[in-house]
Amino acid sequence: MFTGIVEEIGSIAQIKRGGKTLELVINAKIIMSDMKLGDSIAVNGVCLTVTHFNKNNFSVDVMPVTFNATNLAKLSKGSAVNLERAMAANGRFGGHIVSGHIDGVGEIIACSRLENAIVYKIGLAPELANLCVAKGSIALDGTSLTLVEVGEDCLSVALIPHTQKMSLLGCKQIGDSVNIECDILVKQMQKMYVKSEKNSKITSGFLLEHGFL
Repeated sequence: MFTGIVEEIGSIAQIKRGGKTLELVINAKIIMSDMKLGDSIAVNGVCLTVTHFNKNNFSVDVMPVTFNATNLAKLSKGSAVNLERAMAANGRFGGHIVSGHIDGVGEIIACSRLENAIVYKIGLAPELANLCVAKGSIALDGTSLTLVEVGEDCLSVALIPHTQKMSLLGCKQIGDSVNIECDILVKQMQKMYVKSEKNSKITSGFLLEHGFL
């Protein structure tokens, strides 16, 4: 589990491509201070497992499901990536609960400045927009942000100067893709609501039969 607070910006040292798989070797410093084999690392918001490491870099594998569901396939040698270690049991929730399991990929369709903030408008699938709530949380490329507005197929977020400096989002341009993970609490509530609706015995026919319609 992560919190969406980027600890470090790393870079791709090597990339080995399969058909629908990737092996990434990533240069890093801060997050390697206590690294162990099998550790979970969020790479642009995607939870990946450390398979090898030395003093300069570490390796992770990207499987077909993750390959298809994220923007990691667009990485190349030298690409910068947001990095975050899994949260320790005694750690602080600096952002919000982030699982590292991406719901989909969005595209930046507009960018503007509001004094010292960068405001992005991001296009996304309607089914993902339905899982977003204004003033709620969302993780974009692993960065925890507050939703400013939510439309039927778009949303907007604002980046404070610190976020612009500490993550890659401050460098994004129109047309760039972002990994999207919606708030898991909203997803669970949505699932409960749908299940409740399916199990409900109160239908339009029931209401009509009993004089409510």
